[in-house]
Amino acid sequence: MMFDGLKEDINTVFSRDPAARSTIEVILCYPGLHAIWFHRIAHWFWIRGHLLAGRFVSAVNRLLTGIEIHPGAKLGRRVFIDHGMGIVVGETAEVGDDVLIYQGVVLGGTSLEKKKRHPTIGNGVVIGSGAKVIGNIEIGDCSKIGAGSVVLKSAPPGSTIVGIPGRVVQEKRKCAIDLDHGKLPDPVAEVITLILQRQDELEEQIKELGLSADMIKNEYLTKKTEIEEIFSEGAGI
Repeated sequence: MMFDGLKEDINTVFSRDPAARSTIEVILCYPGLHAIWFHRIAHWFWIRGHLLAGRFVSAVNRLLTGIEIHPGAKLGRRVFIDHGMGIVVGETAEVGDDVLIYQGVVLGGTSLEKKKRHPTIGNGVVIGSGAKVIGNIEIGDCSKIGAGSVVLKSAPPGSTIVGIPGRVVQEKRKCAIDLDHGKLPDPVAEVITLILQRQDELEEQIKELGLSADMIKNEYLTKKTEIEEIFSEGAGI
């Protein structure tokens, strides 16, 4: 069973990283893979009550890989950490199967109380570079979190989440191996585009109103001139 798990982890690297060339390269040169393996050892100690041993292995993991995963965190199968420097996964975080995590991601907590205070990540989720997922929230299966986003609220399955704070800009995303975590909707740009379009419409309306006002003014001046001419000739007296 242990060797089957190791083989599955290695195959996951090949399925998620086109730069992987050989098994020996993956085993020796992928810190994201090393971090997963170290964490499994640390978690094994942690759940059996050997807390200091678990924390020590976790500290060694961070020293060697630059990835900090608390031994109490729960990671699913086929989790892949790509270029994982700077990743932090908190004690009560839960990560599902087939999750892809890029560098600089934080699964952080927001409370000092000893309770569930870190996020739960569903199956098949992609978390882009530098994204922060904070608090006891749930990210639904097959969701995608854009690079640099700060997610503070739960999201339904199949969501695409971008921005600071993170907002759901698209739903019903299908589970798939998806490395394009940079190709995401830009809700701010969309809003600005709509504002500019509305501005153009209002300018056209103002121009039309201006032309109408000039026509009314010219017509008034014409009538006034005609009346003045009539009265200047003694009419109406």
